[in-house]
Order: sequence, then C-alpha cells, then structure tokens
Amino acid sequence: MFKLPSIPNNEHSLIEYQNHQRTGRALDQRFLRILKIFRWGSDAEKALEVLMLRVDRRLVREVLNTDVDISTKMHFFRWAGKRKNFVHDTTTYMALIRCLNEEGLFGEVWKTIQEMVKSPCLITPVELSEIIRILGRAKMVNKACSIFYQIKARKCKPDSHAYNTMIITMMQEGRHEKVHELYNEMSNEGNCFPDTVTYSALIMAFCKLGREDSAVRLLEEMRENKLHPNTKIYTTLIELYFKLGKVEKALNLFQDMRNQCCIPNVFTYTELIKGLGKAGRTEEAYDIFLQMQREGCRPDTVLMNNLMNILGKAGRLDEVINIFGKMENLQCVPNVVSYNTVIKALFDSNDHASEVPLWLEKMKEKGIAPSAFTYSILISGFCKTNKLEKALMLLEEMDEKAFPPCPAAYCSLIDALGKAKRYDAASELFQELKENCGSSTSRVYAVMIKHFGKCGRLNDALGLFEEMKQLGCVPDVYAYNAIMSGMARMGMVDEAQSMLRTMQEQGCAPDINSLNIILNGVAKSGGPLRAMEMLSNMKQSNIKPDAVSYNTVLGALSRAGMFEEAAKLMKEMSSQGFLYDLITYSSILEAIGKVDDIPTNSV
Repeated sequence: MFKLPSIPNNEHSLIEYQNHQRTGRALDQRFLRILKIFRWGSDAEKALEVLMLRVDRRLVREVLNTDVDISTKMHFFRWAGKRKNFVHDTTTYMALIRCLNEEGLFGEVWKTIQEMVKSPCLITPVELSEIIRILGRAKMVNKACSIFYQIKARKCKPDSHAYNTMIITMMQEGRHEKVHELYNEMSNEGNCFPDTVTYSALIMAFCKLGREDSAVRLLEEMRENKLHPNTKIYTTLIELYFKLGKVEKALNLFQDMRNQCCIPNVFTYTELIKGLGKAGRTEEAYDIFLQMQREGCRPDTVLMNNLMNILGKAGRLDEVINIFGKMENLQCVPNVVSYNTVIKALFDSNDHASEVPLWLEKMKEKGIAPSAFTYSILISGFCKTNKLEKALMLLEEMDEKAFPPCPAAYCSLIDALGKAKRYDAASELFQELKENCGSSTSRVYAVMIKHFGKCGRLNDALGLFEEMKQLGCVPDVYAYNAIMSGMARMGMVDEAQSMLRTMQEQGCAPDINSLNIILNGVAKSGGPLRAMEMLSNMKQSNIKPDAVSYNTVLGALSRAGMFEEAAKLMKEMSSQGFLYDLITYSSILEAIGKVDDIPTNSV
C-alpha cells in the first residue's frame, strides 16, 4: 500500500531527513544545469548515473517543463522511451506536444501525436480536446479531423467538451456544413449532449450559411432543453435578421433578449446600430446609442465609428463631429477609421470639403498614419470637388509610400479625367493600374468603357469589354450598361438589345439603368411609338419605370409633336410621384409655342 514518508521522531533523524530532501532537489537542479551546458549526450547520461536519478515519467515531465532548448528535450524524450522498464504515457507525450507547439514545430507536433495514438497509452477526452485545439490553431484542420476520428475509434469516447472543441475548430475555418454533421453525430452518441457552447457554434454556423430557419429552430431547441441562450447567441441571430433585411424580427428578438434577462453587450448594440443604419432608420440607431449609455454599457471605438458612418451617410455632419468629440471622454480612442469617416462626411457635405486639410493635420498630430483607404477617400473627394491635380498628386504620394495600387482611387481619377474629356490621360492611368496590379476590376473597366463610348471610340470600348472577359474579370451590371450606352449613342440599338439578352443569359441581372439605356436608344432611333411600347412593357416587368424612363418617352413625344399623348403621360407621371425633367418640360412648352406661331393658311 502506498504511504506518505513518515518524519522521524528524534531531532537528529529530522535533520538528516531535511538534508536528504534538500540534496534531492539540488541533484535535480545540477542535472538540469548540465543539460543546459552540454545538451543531451554522453555527459548528460553519465550525470544521470552519478546523481542516481531514476528515469521515470516525473523526471521526463520535469525536463520537458524547463527552459532547456527544444532539441535537447526531443533527444531526451526519445532516449527515455528506449529505457528498460520505461514507457511513455499520455502525460509525457502531451508535455512534449506542448513544447513543440510553443516552438512552432508543427510537423514534429503531428508526428508526436500520431506516435501517441499508435502507442498503448490511453487518451482521455481532455487530451483529445487539447490535441484538436493545438492542430486547429496550427491551421492543420484536416489533420485535426482525421486524428479526432482515429482517437474516437481506438482510444476514447469524446465527451461534450471534445465535440465542442472540434465544432469550434471547424467553425473558425468556415467548415460550416461539417459543424452540422458533428452536431448530428454528437446527438446520436447517447452519452453526450449539446450545451450552450455547442448551440452557440451551431447557430453561428447556420447564420453564416444564411439558414435562418435552422438557426431559429436551434434557439427553440435550446429552450426546450432548459438551456438559456447567451448574449453571443442573441447577437448572432440579430445580425442575421438585419442581413436578411428583417428589421422588425431583429428588434423583436432584441426585446425578447431583454425579457429573458439576458444583458446585451457592446457587440449587441453595435449590430443594432449597424442594422438600423443600413435600413435607413438613422434616428432609431441614434436612440439605441443613447439607450445603451443610460443602461451603463460603454461603447467602444468600433461602435462609435459605425454610428458616425451612419450619421455621415444621412448628411448629419454636425452630429458626426459631435460624436467624434465625445469619443475620448467615453474612453474610445479615435483610430484611422474614425478620421476616415469624418473626412468622408466632410466631402459628402460639399460645403465643408475645405475643412478636410485641418482634419488631416489633426490626424497626423495624433500620430495616426493615413491608410490606403484614407487616400482613396481623399482622391475620390478631390475628384468630386474638381481638384483633379490634387487628386493626381495624392496618387503619386500613395506610390511613394509603397501602398498597393488602390482600384477605387484609380476608378475615381479615371472617371474624373473622362468627365474632363482628358481621355488619353484616363487611358494612360488605366494602363498603369493594369501594369501595377496585373489586372483590373470590373468597375474600373466599366468606367473606361463608358468614357470611350461617350467620345465615340466604340471599337476601343468593345476591345476593353472583350479583354476583361479574357482576363477572367466577369463583367458586372455597370460594365454591361457602359457598353450598351456606347452602342446606343452610336445608334446601334439592335446590338445594345442583343447585349442586354447576353447579359441576362450570363446570369447578370439588369437594373433600371440598363433598361433606360435601351429605352433612350429606342426613343431616338425608333420614334415615340416604339418608346411608348417599351415603357408599357417595363410597367409589366419586375423593373418598374422611374422618372428617367418617363422623361425619356416625354422627350420623344415632344419631338414628334404628340402633345396630347405627352399630357397624358405627364399626368400619369405625377400620379406615380415622379417629377418632370426641367429640360423635357421646357422642350414641350417650346414645341407647343412653335405650333401656336404657325400661320393657319400654311396648315
């Protein structure tokens, strides 16, 4: 029977016992010093014999837990495994695996794990969980999955914690379908049941897949199993509802969260503010911000940036500046995104664009370096405010600071140069972007195609359109609209209509601009009757006519002197809530005036 060593009764024996204990500890330390100086080899082996140290699992673990170099630890581990009457167990294997993992020797980690699985030692669910976690962090997810099933088949039955570790590993790598498969497997085990961690990972996986019904069903299943959804689960579902445009469901779930006494955190409030802002409900988003402060939840920089972005898009510049001013008092340190948001809001306001240099200066004073996105905002803003030369200088500055080429910045400049009719400069910049990036985006191609079409260089536009497809850059609706617009300008309406059909066949859905381009071409080349026919077809389609559609047809009717039809269409426009285009309206009035001036005897 195992007994604790008894302490002798007489004083002399007690001193001898204490000296023996101190000597034992000193011997261990001397051996470890030898390992550090000579590493593992014959000297270290002799030291073991001289110091009469027993090679057991305790000694192996002790050596592996010290700060000797990893090569020494590996050699000692292998040597110990060959000693007579010694067999490594799970504790020694796991000690080596942790050491190798800390050193980033993931190949050796994998070899040691495989060796442990093949060995006779038993592996518990605790070790299984740690192995999966280590492999997952090393991005060896397939190996983690393989070893999970090997250990499950030979060594142990995974418990809920082991399954959760596997599920979270798969979740982090975006293997969402595998998450569901593991959940089903876990549920069928009979001895391990999903807990809050399991449900949290599963709900997140279904939300990533956009499977709302499955996520909500799991929420209900949790409640049936007497488990309480946590803040993370509610926040994940609220985010999903907002992404799907189901604003009321998101708000109802938030209310349900509060009713269940589940306290929202800053991440919950961030999703609420983002979602309401995206839905155009700016005032409600701002109210949520005030509510969270009343309830003692402190905002962070990410939340404040989102709120400023929403207010900026709503044109509420004063409130953007006000929120920025509150950040430091709320212990939210403004970052480059904060400054980018304010600068963009200043440009969008037009009247305050002149204040941008002051904010740039303030940003530099705080030691915050502009990002590539900062330059993109500045270039786009200066292009919109007709400061083209300044925008071009900033592009050069980006290059000098070794920022990667920014397609959005190039796109703004190419568009501005095209509008200024500096087509050669725009084309040169476009070529520069392709040389620097090796390719270009569909949007940049669309801008270049649009300007070639405007200046009558349709062959060049068509050449670019074919080039983008050959390079694997899939044309989007903007690229198709650009090429159709160029065709329509050249009177090639049939070709433009053929391109519209091609666009649909390629799975690119047309928008109202696509149809208006064709309608404009039809109105100019086919006359008002064909334009009226197309307008009528649009009313029956999924894409309804807008003010531009009506004004295009009105222009065709006025040019043909069909004033009664024009008057009817204007009445219909008004009933639909559309405004007359001033140019079209003026041309109708002018045409009516000319008819009134014609002498009656000439009719």
